[in-house]
Amino acid sequence: MAMSASGTEGEVLSDINVTPLVDVMLVLLIIFIITVPVALKEHKVNLPKASNLPTQTKPEDVTIAVDKSGELYWNAKLLPNQDALLTNLRNIARADPQPEVHIRGDSDARYMYVGQVLVAAQKIGIRKVAFLTTPLHPGDVP
Repeated sequence: MAMSASGTEGEVLSDINVTPLVDVMLVLLIIFIITVPVALKEHKVNLPKASNLPTQTKPEDVTIAVDKSGELYWNAKLLPNQDALLTNLRNIARADPQPEVHIRGDSDARYMYVGQVLVAAQKIGIRKVAFLTTPLHPGDVP
């Protein structure tokens, strides 16, 4: 900002030159106008609606549990390996109507173990797969 002092014999006139301030503010305004839409640009998608409904289990539904070490349990029975899982999934895939498969993954399990069960169910052709979780209570941190 510049000040000019002029006047006659001892009289001082001072005024502030605001032109540089206005120039800087206009440049900042243009920068914000250009960058804000770019920063907020998102692709429009329809997000699914979530609801917290209790699980309606049926006797024919299958629960596959994955513990933190990667061991697989078919309805509380330990499976010896991945091939046993595939064999069991093939058997239920042939049933009509096909039962639901519920996957219960330990919170400390690596994602890879749970992902292997999901991929196996997809390859075999299981149409209904669900993940079972512990519901959050008010005040819990996700």
